[in-house]
Amino acid sequence: MARVSGHLLEEEHPFGIGGASYGGAGGTPAIRPIGGGDAPAIGAAFPGTEATGSQVSYDPDKPRRVRAMFGTIAGRYDLLNSLLSFQMHKWWRRVALRECRLAPGMVALDVGAGTADMALGMAARVGATGHVVGIDFCEPMLRLGVEKVARRGLAARVQLAVGDAQMLPLADESVDAAITAFVLRNVVDVPRTFAEMARVTRPGGRVVSLELARPASPLFGRIYDLYFHRVLPRIGGLLSSKEAYTYLPNSLTGFHSVETLAAMMRAAGLQEVKVLRLTGGIVAVHVGRKPG
Repeated sequence: MARVSGHLLEEEHPFGIGGASYGGAGGTPAIRPIGGGDAPAIGAAFPGTEATGSQVSYDPDKPRRVRAMFGTIAGRYDLLNSLLSFQMHKWWRRVALRECRLAPGMVALDVGAGTADMALGMAARVGATGHVVGIDFCEPMLRLGVEKVARRGLAARVQLAVGDAQMLPLADESVDAAITAFVLRNVVDVPRTFAEMARVTRPGGRVVSLELARPASPLFGRIYDLYFHRVLPRIGGLLSSKEAYTYLPNSLTGFHSVETLAAMMRAAGLQEVKVLRLTGGIVAVHVGRKPG
């Protein structure tokens, strides 16, 4: 189990890092706690792939840049999420959470937990007998998440840790469902991320992705592009970092299509893959079930 000490999580559970045996719903998977030591070398273990049209490019510096950027905007991240999405992100998250099909006593994983909004939503669904693990590579974001979890009195139920989405520090088949929200555009290797989420999910469990997408309607697409590429960076620049909120729309340009992400889920061994397009197609929820 983990507890809050100031702004950090300190290790109290008896397991080692990764690969430890995992015994039943409500237990604590083996993970590395926040604090102490350098941040993980994100992407170091795998070749970097990023979609650029029909080609694939390698960007070995992307993890460092993205981690530093999110560290810079962490303090106003939640505020701008609500402002720039007109509060819609809360509904999008609820739709994605529903697809996890969580129940009391289950163990859930949030990959790219950030400030812990999704992890807290999962905690409400798994109840007092369940457990939630949140993994992220940006410690400043997780520190805010730790504070949020503590304010709600859920430190015994929600454990946040620094980790790599492409090399999750959890044992095989240790969680009942895994979700990632607005993260895939920021990782180096999307197929590897899906493969890792599938690996740690138990047979019959669900892997869910919530991510930005391109609108299906050309007319709505033009309106959306105007807001996304012109208005959003200006608002972000006034209230936080223009560089970060210019990166946000740019990260969608050339990113994998909704159909390609679904194919990647299937390639990771997931079945019954489906896609839910929300708000005119600007957001997509991908859902896959692990066989068994």
